[in-house]
Amino acid sequence: MDTRRKMYLRALPLVALLFGYTARSLGQLNSSAGSVALTATLGESITLAVTPGTMTFALVAGGIATGNTPISITSTWVLAASRANLVLDAYFSSATAALSTSGPPVVNIPSSEVLGQMTTGTPTSYTAFTQTGVVGASGAGLALFTVSLNSSNRAGTRTDNLSLEIDLSSQPQLAAGVYTGTVYIQAQAL
Repeated sequence: MDTRRKMYLRALPLVALLFGYTARSLGQLNSSAGSVALTATLGESITLAVTPGTMTFALVAGGIATGNTPISITSTWVLAASRANLVLDAYFSSATAALSTSGPPVVNIPSSEVLGQMTTGTPTSYTAFTQTGVVGASGAGLALFTVSLNSSNRAGTRTDNLSLEIDLSSQPQLAAGVYTGTVYIQAQAL
């Protein structure tokens, strides 16, 4: 056997020992694992964006007047699993005086002569504000929509247009004047 080969054979155990030692000395050293408990809360919310802020009517004695523009209502919600429905209502603070003159004498237009239509909601045709809803005055409301909640729509958004008209056919002798009032729009999760 030649000398070079003998030298390699003698050095082989030393090289193997050296590589084994190096691999062990460069191996991983781990600490114990630390832990952090996480808690994240998403609260319930319902928001409405309602535009425009004003609507005008050119009243017609004994006739029907349509509002100058629809009311755009964007509803956004995040609700708990315990909720079954999301309801959107429109209402007046009084069934006997939805709109009134400043007087004297004060002259009223009742909520029964104000009608609303939301083609994407419940009143798909013009319907009087005579309902008692989950919010608002008794006999002065109109249910606009009800969303049945399930696991796929606990969080959501939708935009609807509410058109209004005032039907004075039952009041052909209504006094001339400026009639003002406020329609309220509110959502509630049940």
